[in-house]
This record gives sequence, structure tokens and C-alpha cells, in this order.
Amino acid sequence: MSERRKLILLIAAFLGAYLLPLGDERVRGALLEAFWMLRDYAREHVLFCLVPAFFIAGAIGVFVSQAAVMRYFGAQANRVLAYSVAAVSGGILAVCSCTVLPLFAGIHRRGAGIGPAAAFLYAGPAVNVLAIVLTARVLGWKLGLARALFAVGFSIVIGLVMALIFRREEQERAASGMFASTAEQPRPLWRTGLYFLSMVLILVFAAWAKPKTDGGLWHAIYAIKWPVVGVLLLGLGLMLRSWFNRDELRDWVDSTWDLTKQIAPLLLAGVLVAGFLLGRPGMDAGIIPGRYVASLVGGNSLSANLFASVAGALMYFATLTEVPILEGLIGAGMGQGPALTLLLAGPALSLPNMIVIYGVLGPRKSSVYFALVIVMSAAAGTLYGALVQ
Repeated sequence: MSERRKLILLIAAFLGAYLLPLGDERVRGALLEAFWMLRDYAREHVLFCLVPAFFIAGAIGVFVSQAAVMRYFGAQANRVLAYSVAAVSGGILAVCSCTVLPLFAGIHRRGAGIGPAAAFLYAGPAVNVLAIVLTARVLGWKLGLARALFAVGFSIVIGLVMALIFRREEQERAASGMFASTAEQPRPLWRTGLYFLSMVLILVFAAWAKPKTDGGLWHAIYAIKWPVVGVLLLGLGLMLRSWFNRDELRDWVDSTWDLTKQIAPLLLAGVLVAGFLLGRPGMDAGIIPGRYVASLVGGNSLSANLFASVAGALMYFATLTEVPILEGLIGAGMGQGPALTLLLAGPALSLPNMIVIYGVLGPRKSSVYFALVIVMSAAAGTLYGALVQ
């Protein structure tokens, strides 16, 4: 960072502190809400979502060869295979917009092309089987079906468009030699696969949210989540002790720490900003009153859908929380089109998520990705609203 930029940031921080209107009750409430949201995020998501995701991403950087990543996700990989795997990833992982970031950064660092990586980035939180089923049960089967179809389609289209727009950069990146093939790891493939599978299952079960209603398959899984996680952790510990040497484990920890240093500070800062602006989901305590949001998403106009898309991109939704929030908004007059728009843009993007993506991809690629998600979500909502009216 240049000295001039440091000076500008220092002046901006001083002016912000000097002019902060703490006498206003709304401002004081929004500041407190920002830290409430940060606390809730730390309690509910860091240990059980982010920490496993960081360790998986670190393992990708150490134990998955660049040759394998390039073969399945590189710029020259088979498109049908690459985008198919990326599009269905959300149904397996069931992660939120922030938990997917370390995994995305890990495969992108390892040489994945921008197309498959962007498809994975969108699909991770958007193609969530549990969230889609809950949407159908609570908000109606039409909205649930539309969410499923558009989310899977969007992940593929967004990836293909990103690959097309930045194809020259991707060709130069692939030709630069920075992702040259490396020697395979000195262990059978099934061991490496079982090691990764155990960590993915730990992430899935540890992050399994409590269903809204008792009974059913999802509640039964929730009831046994911690015993399952305990067994998986024991199995993982035995694998690490038996199959990996100290140097490999040290490299794994170092890789995990490198990603954590890059992503975690931006993520936590973004949570604070999102809490200040919009407050926690379901709480009308941010600096922007919730009634303004509700009044702008009625009907099915293009402006209502576009506003719902932008608002969804800025809000942070923990996994499954978008459904009860939308239930309340629909009860307050939100149109069916904007509801779908929010379901497509909200889980996939958030202000913390966007800040980290900007840091990983840079301004050009991240801006195109954000625009694709926002515009396509608004267009889908407008189309759906017109069909169901």
C-alpha cells in the first residue's frame, strides 16, 4: 500500500470518528447491532463452518496435485465434467456464502479456471438441497422448484460467461507455467479421497442447522449430528496419525494459516459493515430501516426485482435463514418475483463475501461476477413473477 493511500485511509478514519453522530438513537443502535451480528457470526459459524472450510482449503493446497486440479477444473478441462461437478457441489456441501470462500480460494490458487471456479463459488451456497426443500415446504412448491432450476442453471451460465469474458487472461495464466504438473502424493488415491471425504462430512454435519419444525429426516439428522461429528473426528485423527508425516502436517497447517490470514480479516470486517447497514436477519436495527426495504419489493416490477437483488447481495444470510425471513417479507407484501430474486442473489452473495471475492479475484473479475449474479437474479425474478401472476 502506497504512503498516499495510507494517508487517505487515516484521514477518512479520523473524519469518520470526528463526525460520527452518536447522539442519534438509530446510529447507536446500528453500531451495537454490528457487534451483535459479529458475535452471532463468531458463535454460530466460525467454529463449525469456517474452521473446517479453512482446513479443507489448506489441504487442497497441499495434498491435491495441481495436475489433478488442472485436469478437472483447469481452463482446458472437459467443460461438461467441470461444470457438472461445480454445479452440484452445493447439494453436497450445503454451505453459506462465506463458508464457500476458503474452498473457492483453494481451488483457484491451485489452478482451477475462472469458469469452473466461479460456477463452484455460486453453486456452493445457492444449490443447497435442504434450503430448496425448506423453501418448497414453507413458501410453496412453485417457488422451491423455480429456485432449484434457476440456481443450477445460473451456476453453469455464470461460469461459462466468466470463462468467455476472461478467456485471454486464462490462456495466459495457463501458459505461464505457474501451474506446472507436480509429482503425485506418496499415498494411494483412495486414502487421499477418504481423508477429504471425512473433512467434508465434518463440515456438513457440524454446520447442519436445526430445522424449523420437529420430525422428519432433516430433524433426525440434526439430532445425531454431534455423535456423527465425534466419530468422524476420531477417524480423521487416526488417518492423520497413520498416513501422514510431520512435514506434510506442518505444510497443511501453514497452507491453512495462509488462507486464514487472507480471508478472515476481510470477512469479519464485512460482517461488521453488514450489521451496521442492515442489522441481523429478522432484526430491524440497522442504519437502513427495514420498512424501506419491504416497501420497495412489492409487486413484480423490474425495479422491485432489481432492488431485491441488490439488497440480497448486500445482506448476510446464514444457511436456511433466508426462508423464514422471506416468509415474513411475503406476509408484509413482497411480490413472488422479488422473493425468487432474493433467494437467488441472497444466499450466493453478501457484503462480507463480496469483500473477500474482490481481494481474491481483483476488481475486474469480481465486478463482472457480482453484476452477473445481480442482473440474472433480477431477470429471473421478473420472469417468474410474470408467469405466476
